[in-house]
Amino acid sequence: MREPQENLTTLSAAPATASSSTTAAGTASAATIAPAAAPDIRQLKTGLRSMWMTGNYDRFSRFMDRSAREFYERLDVAPGSRLLDVACGSGQLALIAAREGADVTGVDIAANLVANATARARAENLSARFEEGDAESLRFEDGSFDVVTSLIGAMFAPRPDRVARELLRVTAPGGTIAMANWTAEGFVGRMFKTISGFIAPNGMPSPLLWGNEERVRERFAAGASSMKLTRRMYLFDYPFPPEDVVEFFRLYYGPTHKAFASLDEAAAGRLRGELVELWSKANRGNQEITIVEAEYLEVVAERA
Repeated sequence: MREPQENLTTLSAAPATASSSTTAAGTASAATIAPAAAPDIRQLKTGLRSMWMTGNYDRFSRFMDRSAREFYERLDVAPGSRLLDVACGSGQLALIAAREGADVTGVDIAANLVANATARARAENLSARFEEGDAESLRFEDGSFDVVTSLIGAMFAPRPDRVARELLRVTAPGGTIAMANWTAEGFVGRMFKTISGFIAPNGMPSPLLWGNEERVRERFAAGASSMKLTRRMYLFDYPFPPEDVVEFFRLYYGPTHKAFASLDEAAAGRLRGELVELWSKANRGNQEITIVEAEYLEVVAERA
């Protein structure tokens, strides 16, 4: 079934600047270009929160459930485990865990996504709690959780070393930290590179460094007793063609929405054309559907 065409053309982008964040599938400013200067952290976080509250991430994430479930099932989480999902978005991974019997808490920087996740949990009568929270400064006590996850989320926080320390801190000794992070070499990395040709980097470290094995080992070295790093593929599967996928991202995915909104009409048209070409070349579907595999680094660490 195709995404209704009217839904791909009726929303308008609000003027804004592109930025990076603590959740979701990626961001327009994940450039590999070295920044000239570090941004003001308070200003940056205000921008991040605003960015993730645009679009409709709840709708966007519904097309990514299959690989999210595969990621969760490989963790083999025992029923009753205390699980924290960091940068949880609208509850994609957290709700899967709650359905499987985990005692779930989710945090995200965007208030509307927390509200979406809460409403979805209530609708299913699931044992899951959601609240606003910052991946760099979690409010929980040391060792509060048996499992701490982040599915393509915490990688977008602006200070990765703080993120790593917090994920380790709130995990109980012997517990599991599990992340999925886009790689620079994969499809999403190439998409970021395309967008960064139009949008200047914002001064924060590239989120794609979370997809680099050496960097991940460095960040968790102080608190992990063991670590397994595996490159896997995330499936993007849309029942509409690549040109509609690009418009879908523009309308419903906050970072892409902001990126397009920051460009004039001519530049936005060029960016759209380059993204359609990128999706079309990677497409394993046909002219009516889009199926693309995007590489990510699966990180599974044991807390020392």
